[in-house]
Amino acid sequence: MTGLRHVLAEPLADQAAAVPSLDGMGCHAGAGQMATAARAAGKSEVLDRYAADYPQGPHDKPQSMCPAFGSLRVGLRMRRVATVLSGSACCVYGLTFVSHFYGARRSVGYVPFNSETLVTGKLFEDIRDAVHEMADPDRYDAIVVTNLCVPTASGVPLKLLPDEINGVRIVGIDVPGFGVPTHAEAKDVLAGAMLSYARKEVMAGPVQAPATGRADRPTVTLLGEMFPADPMMIGAMLAPMGLAVGPVVPCREWRELYAALDSKVVAAIHPFYTAAIREFQAAGRAIVGSAPVGHDGTMDWLAAIGQAYGVAADQVAAAQNAFGPAIRGALAANPVKGRITLSGYEGSELLVARLLIESGADVAYVGTACARNPWSEPDRAWLEEKGVAVKYRASLEDDCAAMEAFGPDLAIGTTPVVQKAKELGIPALYFTNLISARPLMGPAGAGSLAQVVNAAMANKARMDGMKTFFEGVGAGDTAGIWEGSPNLRPDFRAAHQKKLDKQARAAKAEEMI
Repeated sequence: MTGLRHVLAEPLADQAAAVPSLDGMGCHAGAGQMATAARAAGKSEVLDRYAADYPQGPHDKPQSMCPAFGSLRVGLRMRRVATVLSGSACCVYGLTFVSHFYGARRSVGYVPFNSETLVTGKLFEDIRDAVHEMADPDRYDAIVVTNLCVPTASGVPLKLLPDEINGVRIVGIDVPGFGVPTHAEAKDVLAGAMLSYARKEVMAGPVQAPATGRADRPTVTLLGEMFPADPMMIGAMLAPMGLAVGPVVPCREWRELYAALDSKVVAAIHPFYTAAIREFQAAGRAIVGSAPVGHDGTMDWLAAIGQAYGVAADQVAAAQNAFGPAIRGALAANPVKGRITLSGYEGSELLVARLLIESGADVAYVGTACARNPWSEPDRAWLEEKGVAVKYRASLEDDCAAMEAFGPDLAIGTTPVVQKAKELGIPALYFTNLISARPLMGPAGAGSLAQVVNAAMANKARMDGMKTFFEGVGAGDTAGIWEGSPNLRPDFRAAHQKKLDKQARAAKAEEMI
């Protein structure tokens, strides 16, 4: 294909050495410099929208994986949707590696560029040619084109791409690391863009019905990726109120977007989907925050859904009475005893904390990389009433400081938090793979965490043994076995730090001009 490469198993390491720079900056430039360049190149509207939707935290760059992985994941999980990346080769290499590591098994399109094609506008022409060549309605319903950091900072205008080619929808989005703080919120960037497109299609005339047909009862759309069993459990809890579960957004197929917009009520299970919520509100849909986790969360959530749909009080009570005792029983049968600090960047951290507390755990701290918004307020209020310290836009430093201050029996967090905990001899679990990838809703979720959490806390003696075994081998620069004292050269470090401080002051001065 002209200007397009498919990245599945093909290594890109040989291209990484030729990553083009942006006026000498490139991918490793400061976020402030990249954002300034993007605004000068006509991306102010996009960056202003992101600043409002995803307020920045204490750091100007994400501390988690590249945010674009979130939108890439959403596109790769959809049937009949092609994904094309425009970015530096090293970025595309990393993103495709991670996506295939997580089982994508789908090709990722890539439009390469160099300094000349970037500054002359030829890159946009190559992207346009690529989507024209790919637009086969027998294979695709939509093609998603994503600008990464350098093309965004260079102002590559994806909005000038056609809305559709041969009946194939074209969706262009910018997902720069200097504008989107987390990969969780990047999921919202694409989900919101798709919902916006689908909403305009609905307004223009008849659209396709869902492949499974329309539900015979009013539905509730679920917002946020979740364990596959959770929507089924939520559907069972809605049934006594005469309601059914609708599609889960992000969707797996384009026509599901129409069904999602058709629901009168949307449950923001994950509250950070700001752009998606804006599209649902534009369609006149009611939004309900929080989720049916634990006993208290489930009772409150069912009541809120019933109120949003105008369900009779006796039907709401029937649903609560049908599942409340079962949830209490599951919590009692699967107790968790011990102090826990919890952090992550998936956006479901507050929900998991609620479930752990109702299981009997002493959760001292909850940190989430996502921003605070109205849809997580019920969970924040409930947790703070229980004495939990809740931190939005929590940094790695916040999470590690909380862990060291509270001295938990178990630290649940991101990879570096887990690493730090184990260095201190504290049992730890990686939130994304070991905690969030489990059912959380209703009776099924009530007992889902106890086994893995209790097993981890039971490893305290083993952690103490390992810490004792490795005592004295050093840490950081002095790690390992030395015949003599290591030559640390603090003078070199001080000189280098002065250079970094000078560069930071210069960058700050440029921003003020």
